[in-house]
Amino acid sequence: MGTSGFIYPHWGGGVFYPEGLPQRRWLEYYAERFDTVELNVTFYRLPTEGAFQSWYKRTPKNFAFALKGSRFITHIKRLKDCQEPLELYFERARLLKEKLSVVLWQLPPRYKKDTQRLKTFIESLRPYTTCRHAFEFRDASWMAEEVYELLGEADMALCEADWPGMPQFAPGESITTGFVYLRHHGPGGEWGLYSGRYSKAFLREEAERIKALLKQGRSVYIYFNNDAEGWAVRNALELREILK
Repeated sequence: MGTSGFIYPHWGGGVFYPEGLPQRRWLEYYAERFDTVELNVTFYRLPTEGAFQSWYKRTPKNFAFALKGSRFITHIKRLKDCQEPLELYFERARLLKEKLSVVLWQLPPRYKKDTQRLKTFIESLRPYTTCRHAFEFRDASWMAEEVYELLGEADMALCEADWPGMPQFAPGESITTGFVYLRHHGPGGEWGLYSGRYSKAFLREEAERIKALLKQGRSVYIYFNNDAEGWAVRNALELREILK
């Protein structure tokens, strides 16, 4: 359990990071309180080798990184002819070694279902199965049985996210493999998307669901993305406390 990203300037000054703590030490502080982080930076650009090596060295032995797949692959190439960019991406990502836990492939809104292209892309991921893979679709056309079957056959997860306009899943409907990937973008608020505080009632309900999944022997990745006003870290800490 963790947050989507850890470097937000508005988390400093005591909101999450203590007053006076330099940003270069934020990851260590974060990793003392959470066992995983989802990195958004890998969606926008490919970090340097030194960045990956630094993340590895600055986190505890059992820390897990979830990386967002490159938008060049998902939004520009739209999963087509991706062998070369995949090789480059994983050449860097592998520097996280055993701490590279999962890669999230987030597709763009209004990108309609293309089952054959998804199948071809999944096949292109076969050399990169030392980590797990999850897909976040942002067009409702992808919510189809043939897509679930493709992901299940490949042992890949369907990311469940509370994205506006996307259908909510019935219990168990989104489970395609032995792990579950949950993203909470925020209930909304004065700052719009990625804002607002999830209620205690919501978090208690989520805790019961997570307990049930764990009891089934499934791994659960859950990331809060409501970074505005620091609610992501607060909600993650609240949920963790409920789960104790």
